[in-house]
Amino acid sequence: MISVELYALLTTLYNALHSIPVHDITDSDPATDKWEVQLRKGCLELAILAALWSGKRYGLELLRRLESDSDLIVSEGTVYPLLSRLKTSGLVQSEWVESDAGHPRKYYALTTAGRQRALEMAAIWERFSSSMSRVLAQ
Repeated sequence: MISVELYALLTTLYNALHSIPVHDITDSDPATDKWEVQLRKGCLELAILAALWSGKRYGLELLRRLESDSDLIVSEGTVYPLLSRLKTSGLVQSEWVESDAGHPRKYYALTTAGRQRALEMAAIWERFSSSMSRVLAQ
């Protein structure tokens, strides 16, 4: 059974990430593209923390999870520096684990501080997205 806290975080994140529109690149405006890129970058830290909520993941697994669950297509060159910064900030921890594939994988997991930060960020996102929805509905 999941906690109310976890359910609220996951629901908020799911709604947040699925509210970001994905548009057809062939019919795009450069100004809109730049705005969308910035919006997605701003959501990436929350998305990573939420993707790690259920347990440890290695880098490529994390990239695939973000891609499949949120339509956030990010490169390794974007995610790994962010994971490094999150580790330096004490929000994630990492460990090398031998894999059946023959080479070790670096797994990332949330720390207690990382869980707290994810909850705080989800609450901020919820307030922000609610207020934006009200503005857009007018």
